Amino acid sequence: LIQSEPDASSFPSGGLRATWEARGYTAWNPASPVFIVESTGARTLCIPSVFIGYNGEALDEMTPLLRSSDVLSEKSIELLDLIGDKGVQRVFTTLGPEQEYFLIDRAHFGLRPDLVMGGRTLIGAPPPRGQQLEDHYFGGIPERIQGCISEAEFELYKLAVPITTRHNEVAPCQFEMAPYFEETDLGVDHNQLVMATLRRVALRHGLQALLHEKPFAGINGSGKHCNWSMQLISSSSELDGLNLLKPGKTPHQNIRFLVFLAAVLRGVHKHSGLLRAGIATSGNEHRLGANEAPPAIISVFMGDMLTKVIEEIAAGKSSENADLQMIKLGVAKLPEVRRDNTDRNRTSPFAFTGQKFEFRAVGSSASIAFPIALLNTAVADAIGEITESLRAALKKTKSIDDAVLKVVREVFKETAPIRFEGNNYSEDWVKEAKKRGLPNLRRTPEALKELVSKQSRAVLTGLGVLSKEELESRYHVRVERYVKDMLIELHTMREMVDTMVIPAAYNYLSQLTEAAAQAKTAGIAAIPQVTTANQIGELVQELQEHREDLNDVIARVEAKHEDPTGQAEMLTTEGADTMAEVRKVCDALELSVADDCWPLPKYREMLFPV
Repeated sequence: LIQSEPDASSFPSGGLRATWEARGYTAWNPASPVFIVESTGARTLCIPSVFIGYNGEALDEMTPLLRSSDVLSEKSIELLDLIGDKGVQRVFTTLGPEQEYFLIDRAHFGLRPDLVMGGRTLIGAPPPRGQQLEDHYFGGIPERIQGCISEAEFELYKLAVPITTRHNEVAPCQFEMAPYFEETDLGVDHNQLVMATLRRVALRHGLQALLHEKPFAGINGSGKHCNWSMQLISSSSELDGLNLLKPGKTPHQNIRFLVFLAAVLRGVHKHSGLLRAGIATSGNEHRLGANEAPPAIISVFMGDMLTKVIEEIAAGKSSENADLQMIKLGVAKLPEVRRDNTDRNRTSPFAFTGQKFEFRAVGSSASIAFPIALLNTAVADAIGEITESLRAALKKTKSIDDAVLKVVREVFKETAPIRFEGNNYSEDWVKEAKKRGLPNLRRTPEALKELVSKQSRAVLTGLGVLSKEELESRYHVRVERYVKDMLIELHTMREMVDTMVIPAAYNYLSQLTEAAAQAKTAGIAAIPQVTTANQIGELVQELQEHREDLNDVIARVEAKHEDPTGQAEMLTTEGADTMAEVRKVCDALELSVADDCWPLPKYREMLFPV
């Protein structure tokens, strides 16, 4: 229960462990309760643990998260003490991850090698109807799906995972499940259980849960919206349980809120590249910047009221809280609705939503431990810098409020480029972000390089979240995973082209030529089958040319096996571009070949089951 000794070399470790030096240790994390998983009559006691190597290197995702939580608490207590909030024993972060996913028929899944091998469709023409009617989100949950989700929720309750919400999402067959807020490390463990339980229970209902960020082209992908905040444990009843990111009712409460708000803004602004690296995967590369997903540019949405407050403070003006505003519905039987101080900007990757921030750019299949560890680290670094600035300011004035406002004013000015209130989907924002100097890291390999930049190394090693070796290992593991994911997709696409798409086209061509011959024998003058056969033949010829390009890319990438970074860079450009060309022709063939000749379930069949 307390400590075990598993093999530490049988999974990606980025060079920290090897077959000839494989010892590792697990140690129970008592903050996360043990639980029992039942499966086909067997009961297994599961012990949430950290995993370290023989020399103490962190091999898991949880250890860096716990370290980041400790350093965030330490830096926050120091700052709170400086502004007069005594007796704070601990500051911890809370997390409520909204899990998006697709549920499709298991029979369709088994007939799609691309879904089986990589979790997303590599070919597939868009159906006449996708999500353009916008009728799925507020529609009823189908009975079969409802049964699956309800059973999954029941299984999760047995594991002490507190689910509060279920609903349809925007895309057909897409859904969302959200838990209550919990302390972050527990929320991370529970999210892992959510994903595992969805997969397991779906099978009982003849369904397949798809957690990939972009299983279907042309419609919304899936993310994991991480609602993140900071809370106090204190010997003072006034402070105990306080949310540091909730605006207060007194001047001092608002000073406290503003200083921690400034810290979050500085952390995200200074370390935006690091945060982007934390969400960089092959799946998220397809999602970010497409179909209602946030772009690859990290920015912060604050809402009208807070933006006004921030801008007035930055300009040296005093700001008062806006009066509560009411929305009159004009219907006698309905009450007036209180309007929130912030609207919901669903295009923003990092949005303030009242008393928390919503990190919307995390991918649906990811463990959230690493992205949140990086967020904690970025904010802890900013809190430490603000504390030092405040100490310097207090040497020139005895008023804590004056000193805080002076420091906060400078931070608000400095972080203006990271704040954006508009439409993050627009091309205008891409141009504006470039003017502001914000990085637009669209490809995973370039984003991952931010993980080992000079600034990222300094903050992660300096605050003790990761050692130099642990950081290098995580970079190499992520690059290698990207390469493996992409190569699996390339090999799968080649196999599908060779064994399914081209044979289907040949089969249809055979039918066309036979029909044309019969028409000619019958003396029919106009023979349209010949025209169609020529069109199909041209597409097949084009596909075979692109298939050779695919083969060439695979060969050249695999020849660079000793250079994973070079492989990744080749795959993200030539590999992705070649796959796009192959898909374009395959999709054209799908729309041209007779339905009974096409061997793959189509989008309309998978997304609109009858």
